[in-house]
Amino acid sequence: MHHLADGVTRFQKDVFPEKAGLFGRLATVHTPHTLFISCSDARVVPELITGSEPGELFVIRTAGNLVPAHGLGPDGIAASIEYAVAVLGVSNIVVCGHSACGAMTALAERQDLSGAPAVAAWLRHADAAPACSATRDVATLVRGNVRAQLANLSTHPSVARALARGTVATQGWVFDITTGRIDEIGVTAPTA
Repeated sequence: MHHLADGVTRFQKDVFPEKAGLFGRLATVHTPHTLFISCSDARVVPELITGSEPGELFVIRTAGNLVPAHGLGPDGIAASIEYAVAVLGVSNIVVCGHSACGAMTALAERQDLSGAPAVAAWLRHADAAPACSATRDVATLVRGNVRAQLANLSTHPSVARALARGTVATQGWVFDITTGRIDEIGVTAPTA
């Protein structure tokens, strides 16, 4: 934990003073332009990948960048999506998968997850990926999963309404950790 404390000290000493004006504005205004849904993987850092400043992205991170289809009952991911779209009015939504994804590797290799039952249950949200049962190729599965999660995203009422009004655009991305390259898939542009 010492290195985290050192990072906080560096932030307070070097970074925060340079961005004090930005943080002053952000204390009273929250207007991100993009909802960015990515994997929890520590190698995928949305703000770094996109060159975004604090306040520009509303980020949801889940194992496998999974977005459960809309359902009844309390759901933190659904609440976060609804808040970003209906309350904050984001105009873009990105679902970002990535190379060497542990969740997609577990599915592609049909790993025994009996020792991690919560992970096994969570990964069932990837079942909609058309490649899920047909391939053992992780890269193909990652791409299919991004498309499936975009489809799941559109089942959320706030997203469906925004798509129908043309006030939000959705995009699927696949980030290659080795090259830094982003491949776009499944883009819908706003019509308004």
